[in-house]
Amino acid sequence: MARFTASTLVLAVGLLTGAAGASADLDLWKSEFPLTDFARAQVPLAEIEDDGNYRDTISPIDDPVFQPVTALTAMGPLEPVLSLIIEGDARAYPLRMLLWHEIVNDTVGGVPVLVSYCPLCNSGVVYDRRVDGQAVAFGNTGRIRHADMVMYDHATESWWQQFTGEAIVGSRAGTLLRALPARLESLARFRERAPKGKVMIPADVMRQPYGETPYFHMDSLWDTQSRNMVRERYPSDLPDGISPLTRVVAVGDRAWSVDLVRENGRVETGGLVLTWHAGQNSIHDSPWIPAGRDVGNIVVQKPDADGALRDVPYDVTFAFAFRTFRPDGEIKF
Repeated sequence: MARFTASTLVLAVGLLTGAAGASADLDLWKSEFPLTDFARAQVPLAEIEDDGNYRDTISPIDDPVFQPVTALTAMGPLEPVLSLIIEGDARAYPLRMLLWHEIVNDTVGGVPVLVSYCPLCNSGVVYDRRVDGQAVAFGNTGRIRHADMVMYDHATESWWQQFTGEAIVGSRAGTLLRALPARLESLARFRERAPKGKVMIPADVMRQPYGETPYFHMDSLWDTQSRNMVRERYPSDLPDGISPLTRVVAVGDRAWSVDLVRENGRVETGGLVLTWHAGQNSIHDSPWIPAGRDVGNIVVQKPDADGALRDVPYDVTFAFAFRTFRPDGEIKF
């Protein structure tokens, strides 16, 4: 199941502006999440919206199946994957699957990880899913806040914001997950840097129409009316020249437009090195992901004590999401 199944721009805009969301139904939430302490909240519960989904109707993947990247033939070479390497264990999670499941609970290089992706705001972050030293499995509440997925942990049923990795409701409210260095890159680039790596594949290829996306045209066919509808939700939050669905690369409270990095090829700033390389399909353009327009690959690194560049956690997301969750942050473009 997806956040919306009628693949129209109007529905996309409705979700982004809150028109498709319903106000908090606390009684329903309590029946679905009996362990959640709703009296402990970091955010107003009214900001959390029902968008037609319920607990795990967008089903997480808890036992991922993998195939060697060299043997994979069922994906386009420029399709995007969320990838990471820990202790030599290289794994890639295709967005063609993540957009339908949004959460993968996995262990990579001995580290329990949460692979999270919210297609509405194009936020993909990998977290260390240990809390107080214990591995915790995560699920999907089926709710969104500011058009971003709200997750829950199985142990306490606390609710967590995907974009920030922070528990926002429940006994763990205020707890932060640690983001891990991961890349949003094309399958071809992952294969090149990790020829012995593995790629997640469907356990059942008929479960979802993998390779198709219900989020098409979100970032490519914005007419004036749709753009204005989104700006009504963010009337003064974004600087002139930045639209809500401009792709930005975010590191903490700093962000740079992907266009800026593309135009320069390499940006060095504040101890970080950002690079751009062509060749990655957008999942928000064509209904068929391998036909999506080229949005390029971003890598963010910083030099270590020996001068070698090391990956740092970053997120290639939409500008409206960065501004919403990092209101004091700076966007350079």
